[in-house]
Amino acid sequence: MLTLGVNIDHVATLRQARRTVEPDPVTAALLAELAGADGITAHLREDRRHIQERDIHLLRQTVRTHLNLEMAATPEMLAIALAVKPDYVTLVPEKREEVTTEGGLDVAGNLERLQRMVYDLQSAKIPVSLFIDPEPQQIEAAAKVEAKFIELHTGRYADAPTAEDQAQELGALQQSCDQALSLGLRINAGHGLTYWNVYDVACLPGVEELNIGHSIISRAVLVGLERAVREMKLAMLGQVAP
Repeated sequence: MLTLGVNIDHVATLRQARRTVEPDPVTAALLAELAGADGITAHLREDRRHIQERDIHLLRQTVRTHLNLEMAATPEMLAIALAVKPDYVTLVPEKREEVTTEGGLDVAGNLERLQRMVYDLQSAKIPVSLFIDPEPQQIEAAAKVEAKFIELHTGRYADAPTAEDQAQELGALQQSCDQALSLGLRINAGHGLTYWNVYDVACLPGVEELNIGHSIISRAVLVGLERAVREMKLAMLGQVAP
Protein backbone atom coordinates (compact mmCIF):
# COMPACT_ATOMS: atom_id res chain seq x y z
CA MET A 1 0.00 0.00 0.00
CA LEU A 2 1.29 3.47 -0.91
CA THR A 3 2.66 5.36 2.09
CA LEU A 4 3.33 9.01 2.94
CA GLY A 5 6.63 10.33 4.21
CA VAL A 6 6.22 13.81 5.67
CA ASN A 7 9.21 16.11 5.21
CA ILE A 8 9.56 18.39 8.23
CA ASP A 9 12.38 20.61 6.90
CA HIS A 10 10.27 23.74 6.67
CA VAL A 11 9.15 23.52 10.27
CA ALA A 12 12.85 23.98 11.00
CA THR A 13 12.99 26.79 8.40
CA LEU A 14 10.50 28.76 10.51
CA ARG A 15 12.54 28.12 13.64
CA GLN A 16 15.84 29.13 12.04
CA ALA A 17 14.33 32.37 10.72
CA ARG A 18 14.59 33.67 14.30
CA ARG A 19 17.33 31.30 15.58
CA THR A 20 15.03 30.30 18.41
CA VAL A 21 13.63 27.01 19.74
CA GLU A 22 10.22 26.97 18.11
CA PRO A 23 8.54 25.52 16.21
CA ASP A 24 10.32 22.28 16.98
CA PRO A 25 10.54 19.87 14.02
CA VAL A 26 10.81 16.95 16.43
CA THR A 27 7.41 17.82 17.88
CA ALA A 28 6.10 18.26 14.34
CA ALA A 29 7.25 14.74 13.49
CA LEU A 30 5.31 13.37 16.46
CA LEU A 31 2.14 15.19 15.40
CA ALA A 32 2.55 14.03 11.80
CA GLU A 33 2.83 10.42 12.94
CA LEU A 34 -0.24 10.79 15.14
CA ALA A 35 -2.12 12.09 12.08
CA GLY A 36 -1.15 9.05 10.01
CA ALA A 37 2.22 9.81 8.46
CA ASP A 38 3.96 6.56 7.56
CA GLY A 39 7.44 8.02 7.79
CA ILE A 40 9.39 11.18 8.57
CA THR A 41 11.88 12.75 6.18
CA ALA A 42 14.49 15.36 7.14
CA HIS A 43 17.27 16.84 5.02
CA LEU A 44 20.43 17.72 6.93
CA ARG A 45 22.03 20.22 4.58
CA GLU A 46 25.73 21.05 4.63
CA ASP A 47 24.92 24.71 5.40
CA ARG A 48 22.45 23.70 8.18
CA ARG A 49 19.87 26.16 6.86
CA HIS A 50 16.98 24.33 8.52
CA ILE A 51 17.42 20.88 10.08
CA GLN A 52 20.23 20.72 12.66
CA GLU A 53 22.23 17.74 13.90
CA ARG A 54 20.39 17.98 17.21
CA ASP A 55 17.13 17.39 15.33
CA ILE A 56 18.43 14.27 13.59
CA HIS A 57 19.63 12.70 16.83
CA LEU A 58 16.33 13.42 18.59
CA LEU A 59 14.31 12.20 15.63
CA ARG A 60 16.22 8.93 15.71
CA GLN A 61 15.19 8.52 19.35
CA THR A 62 11.54 9.50 18.90
CA VAL A 63 10.29 8.56 15.41
CA ARG A 64 8.16 5.44 15.63
CA THR A 65 7.44 4.91 11.92
CA HIS A 66 10.65 5.24 9.91
CA LEU A 67 13.24 8.00 9.58
CA ASN A 68 14.51 8.92 6.12
CA LEU A 69 17.65 11.06 6.29
CA GLU A 70 18.20 13.08 3.12
CA MET A 71 21.80 14.15 2.68
CA ALA A 72 24.55 14.99 0.23
CA ALA A 73 27.03 12.30 -0.73
CA THR A 74 29.93 13.67 1.33
CA PRO A 75 32.29 12.17 3.92
CA GLU A 76 30.85 14.43 6.65
CA MET A 77 27.30 13.27 5.99
CA LEU A 78 28.38 9.64 5.70
CA ALA A 79 29.90 9.83 9.18
CA ILE A 80 26.71 11.36 10.60
CA ALA A 81 24.51 8.72 9.00
CA LEU A 82 26.69 5.89 10.30
CA ALA A 83 26.47 7.36 13.80
CA VAL A 84 22.71 8.07 13.75
CA LYS A 85 21.63 4.96 11.81
CA PRO A 86 18.38 6.20 10.22
CA ASP A 87 16.01 3.64 8.78
CA TYR A 88 17.23 4.65 5.36
CA VAL A 89 19.23 7.38 3.65
CA THR A 90 18.30 9.28 0.50
CA LEU A 91 21.31 10.72 -1.30
CA VAL A 92 20.49 14.02 -2.99
CA PRO A 93 22.43 16.67 -4.95
CA GLU A 94 23.07 19.86 -3.08
CA LYS A 95 24.09 23.40 -4.00
CA ARG A 96 24.44 26.07 -1.35
CA GLU A 97 22.81 28.81 -3.42
CA GLU A 98 19.68 26.84 -4.36
CA VAL A 99 16.33 27.51 -2.68
CA THR A 100 15.40 23.83 -2.86
CA THR A 101 16.84 20.76 -4.55
CA GLU A 102 16.82 21.63 -8.24
CA GLY A 103 17.23 18.25 -9.89
CA GLY A 104 18.24 14.66 -9.50
CA LEU A 105 21.57 13.19 -8.51
CA ASP A 106 23.95 12.47 -11.40
CA VAL A 107 24.54 8.82 -10.59
CA ALA A 108 25.76 7.96 -14.08
CA GLY A 109 28.50 10.60 -13.85
CA ASN A 110 29.64 9.57 -10.36
CA LEU A 111 29.42 5.80 -10.41
CA GLU A 112 32.59 4.94 -8.52
CA ARG A 113 32.15 7.50 -5.73
CA LEU A 114 28.49 6.68 -5.18
CA GLN A 115 29.11 2.95 -5.32
CA ARG A 116 31.56 3.29 -2.42
CA MET A 117 29.11 5.37 -0.38
CA VAL A 118 26.21 3.02 -1.06
CA TYR A 119 28.39 0.10 -0.03
CA ASP A 120 29.49 1.78 3.21
CA LEU A 121 25.92 2.64 4.20
CA GLN A 122 24.33 -0.65 3.26
CA SER A 123 27.13 -2.60 4.93
CA ALA A 124 25.97 -0.82 8.10
CA LYS A 125 22.41 -2.03 7.37
CA ILE A 126 21.21 1.41 6.24
CA PRO A 127 19.34 1.01 2.93
CA VAL A 128 20.09 3.70 0.36
CA SER A 129 17.74 5.55 -1.96
CA LEU A 130 19.02 7.76 -4.78
CA PHE A 131 17.05 10.90 -5.68
CA ILE A 132 17.18 10.93 -9.48
CA ASP A 133 15.48 12.42 -12.50
CA PRO A 134 13.22 10.06 -14.49
CA GLU A 135 15.92 9.30 -17.07
CA PRO A 136 16.90 5.82 -18.29
CA GLN A 137 20.64 6.28 -17.83
CA GLN A 138 20.22 7.39 -14.22
CA ILE A 139 17.95 4.48 -13.37
CA GLU A 140 20.39 2.04 -14.94
CA ALA A 141 23.23 3.65 -12.98
CA ALA A 142 21.25 3.37 -9.73
CA ALA A 143 21.00 -0.36 -10.31
CA LYS A 144 24.74 -0.56 -11.05
CA VAL A 145 25.68 1.01 -7.71
CA GLU A 146 23.28 -1.46 -6.02
CA ALA A 147 21.05 1.04 -4.24
CA LYS A 148 17.91 -0.52 -2.79
CA PHE A 149 15.62 2.37 -3.77
CA ILE A 150 15.32 5.25 -6.14
CA GLU A 151 13.26 8.34 -5.44
CA LEU A 152 11.96 9.77 -8.69
CA HIS A 153 12.20 13.54 -8.89
CA THR A 154 8.69 14.72 -9.76
CA GLY A 155 9.57 18.40 -10.18
CA ARG A 156 9.16 18.52 -13.96
CA TYR A 157 5.71 16.96 -13.62
CA ALA A 158 4.74 19.34 -10.81
CA ASP A 159 5.99 22.42 -12.69
CA ALA A 160 4.56 21.51 -16.11
CA PRO A 161 2.85 24.65 -17.51
CA THR A 162 0.05 22.88 -19.43
CA ALA A 163 -2.04 19.75 -19.08
CA GLU A 164 -0.34 18.33 -22.18
CA ASP A 165 3.12 18.93 -20.70
CA GLN A 166 2.02 17.39 -17.42
CA ALA A 167 0.72 14.29 -19.20
CA GLN A 168 4.05 13.96 -21.02
CA GLU A 169 6.01 14.19 -17.76
CA LEU A 170 3.68 11.68 -16.12
CA GLY A 171 4.39 9.31 -19.01
CA ALA A 172 8.13 9.69 -18.40
CA LEU A 173 7.61 8.86 -14.73
CA GLN A 174 5.61 5.77 -15.65
CA GLN A 175 8.32 4.56 -18.04
CA SER A 176 10.89 5.12 -15.30
CA CYS A 177 8.85 3.04 -12.90
CA ASP A 178 8.63 0.21 -15.41
CA GLN A 179 12.39 0.31 -15.98
CA ALA A 180 13.20 0.47 -12.26
CA LEU A 181 10.96 -2.48 -11.47
CA SER A 182 12.59 -4.51 -14.24
CA LEU A 183 15.99 -3.84 -12.64
CA GLY A 184 14.84 -4.85 -9.16
CA LEU A 185 14.80 -1.33 -7.72
CA ARG A 186 12.20 -0.18 -5.22
CA ILE A 187 10.58 3.18 -5.95
CA ASN A 188 9.70 6.29 -3.99
CA ALA A 189 8.81 9.68 -5.49
CA GLY A 190 8.64 13.30 -4.49
CA HIS A 191 9.30 17.01 -5.07
CA GLY A 192 6.71 19.65 -5.81
CA LEU A 193 3.75 17.39 -5.10
CA THR A 194 0.63 19.12 -3.82
CA TYR A 195 -2.91 18.22 -2.81
CA TRP A 196 -4.00 18.95 -6.38
CA ASN A 197 -1.43 17.01 -8.41
CA VAL A 198 -0.53 14.08 -6.15
CA TYR A 199 -3.15 11.56 -7.21
CA ASP A 200 -1.76 10.69 -10.65
CA VAL A 201 1.69 10.11 -9.17
CA ALA A 202 0.14 8.02 -6.41
CA CYS A 203 -1.25 5.73 -9.13
CA LEU A 204 2.12 5.03 -10.77
CA PRO A 205 3.03 1.33 -10.82
CA GLY A 206 5.45 0.24 -8.13
CA VAL A 207 5.70 3.51 -6.20
CA GLU A 208 5.88 2.65 -2.50
CA GLU A 209 6.15 6.04 -0.82
CA LEU A 210 5.64 9.71 -1.62
CA ASN A 211 7.82 12.19 0.26
CA ILE A 212 6.04 15.52 0.60
CA GLY A 213 6.95 18.53 2.68
CA HIS A 214 6.31 22.07 1.45
CA SER A 215 2.67 21.62 0.51
CA ILE A 216 1.81 19.94 3.81
CA ILE A 217 3.66 22.46 5.98
CA SER A 218 2.13 25.36 4.02
CA ARG A 219 -1.35 23.97 4.61
CA ALA A 220 -0.51 23.29 8.26
CA VAL A 221 0.15 27.00 8.84
CA LEU A 222 -3.55 27.57 8.09
CA VAL A 223 -5.32 24.47 9.42
CA GLY A 224 -2.86 22.65 11.67
CA LEU A 225 -0.40 19.87 10.95
CA GLU A 226 -2.58 16.92 11.87
CA ARG A 227 -5.38 18.01 9.53
CA ALA A 228 -2.89 18.83 6.76
CA VAL A 229 -1.38 15.31 6.94
CA ARG A 230 -4.79 13.62 6.99
CA GLU A 231 -5.93 15.65 3.98
CA MET A 232 -2.81 14.71 2.01
CA LYS A 233 -3.45 11.03 2.64
CA LEU A 234 -6.98 11.52 1.32
CA ALA A 235 -5.68 13.38 -1.73
CA MET A 236 -3.36 10.43 -2.47
CA LEU A 237 -6.48 8.30 -2.68
CA GLY A 238 -8.12 10.68 -5.16
CA GLN A 239 -10.51 12.31 -2.76
CA VAL A 240 -11.32 16.01 -3.11
CA ALA A 241 -8.36 18.28 -2.43
CA PRO A 242 -8.80 21.12 0.11
